[in-house]
Amino acid sequence: MTEPAAPAPAPSEAAAHRPRSKTDLFLSFTWLALQGFGGVLAVVQRELVEKKRWMTREQFIEDWAVAQIMPGPNVVNLSLMIGGRYFGLPGALAALSGMLAAPLVLVLLLAALYGSVADTAAAQGALRGMGAVAAGLITATGIKLIAALEKNAMGLWVCIGLAALTFAAIALMRWPLAWVLLVVGGGACLWAYRVLGQRGREGQA
Repeated sequence: MTEPAAPAPAPSEAAAHRPRSKTDLFLSFTWLALQGFGGVLAVVQRELVEKKRWMTREQFIEDWAVAQIMPGPNVVNLSLMIGGRYFGLPGALAALSGMLAAPLVLVLLLAALYGSVADTAAAQGALRGMGAVAAGLITATGIKLIAALEKNAMGLWVCIGLAALTFAAIALMRWPLAWVLLVVGGGACLWAYRVLGQRGREGQA
């Protein structure tokens, strides 16, 4: 009597949660871009990490950090990175097109409409209210992502200290962003390199 065949192995989690095609990339980033009024960090984190699960929180933090130091808008840089990771240059262009096509049309229409009401008290109040909401969304997302720093090579408290130092340098001391990236960012890179080097030597021992 023959034994029943073993069930086929289930696809890995990494393969199960990824863009299905370049069209999926385009539509996903179009929907993401149309939600990104102001607090785009919160929208990107919710869509890519929590809903689609294309990346973990740790991967999101690492990719977002790289996207921030590259020239251009953060979320545009991130879309290029994700599209290129899965489908190469065509994927990067598909994700970029999704980020820019529909929002460009919408922004042009809103700009024409806003030009006729820009000086009214209602429009000015609406802008201030949206600014406050966007700040709250970004703050809430930052707090939500703090737990992912526990797996960072530098450790949770070193990362929090670097974040506090960055805030003080920009918000309190008014340092230019280039100097903050050079001094604080460069110091963080050197420290991470030292920690990873120590771990590598300990692993070889």
